[in-house]
Amino acid sequence: MRFIRFTVIFGFLVLSVDLVQAQGDKDAKPERVGLWNKRAPLGDGKFEDKEVWITVHQPKKPNGTAIVICPGGGYGGLVTGAEGHGIAAWLNKHGITGIVLEYRLPAGRSQVPLLDAQRAIRTVRAHAKVWWNLDTANVGIMGFSAGGHLASTAGTHFDMGDADSKDPVQRLSCRPDFMILVYPVISMGDKGHGGSRNNLLGKNPDAKLVELFSNEKQVTAKTPPTFLAHAKDDKPVPPVNSQMFHDALRANKVAAEYLELASGGHGLNGYKGPMWDAWQTRSLAWLAEMKLVPAAK
Repeated sequence: MRFIRFTVIFGFLVLSVDLVQAQGDKDAKPERVGLWNKRAPLGDGKFEDKEVWITVHQPKKPNGTAIVICPGGGYGGLVTGAEGHGIAAWLNKHGITGIVLEYRLPAGRSQVPLLDAQRAIRTVRAHAKVWWNLDTANVGIMGFSAGGHLASTAGTHFDMGDADSKDPVQRLSCRPDFMILVYPVISMGDKGHGGSRNNLLGKNPDAKLVELFSNEKQVTAKTPPTFLAHAKDDKPVPPVNSQMFHDALRANKVAAEYLELASGGHGLNGYKGPMWDAWQTRSLAWLAEMKLVPAAK
């Protein structure tokens, strides 16, 4: 595998891009795109000298739909293999562009992962047509476990862009057009996942912060359509997380589907087997029903 780095001038913004080429495979050319030009915001008006990357995996024949993928890891790590690049490869088989987000780990800085997810969505929209042949109205987000919490946060905490910003990327909406949440952490309360909560909010968070990031309480009629999948026997992240979010979506008349899986636990038997296959098959059918991808022939 070899890496080619180049920069792209977009307005005043310089984006770093790594083109990853697998030797002997002309079709495997994922692009690694920097989001912040090494000036990543912390959410309190301060910045850190750090870059955040997305890796864009494109199929041979893109159908125009893109999904930003948020790997899990309890907000203390990133499972970028099975819940990142592996998912992108699966999406590519169905014509969907998969974009793996290596979001910053928060260590109690609650806004940091969300800022990265929002920036990823804006960046995809900024370059959708020229770079990747994508539809700017078909940019979704997907997440697993704590990555599911991040994805659901992006779907409940968003803006339509700052029209007055000098940064052309920030002028664009960060609202995902749809969400796919697989065994997601949703709540920051007692029914959520303690490790994810501690890593995101700190060990003794203010009650208002807990409520703000308990996404079952943040759903509105503007929350994007959502597909959820969760195993009944998931002990680390109880399925009530998905159930609460699904109930809130339905109460707000948002299109939603919840696939309750009979078994598999957290991680669905190590990302394989009938339960893993079931959510993939059903989520693709749901995307087609929502007219977010072409119907399977």
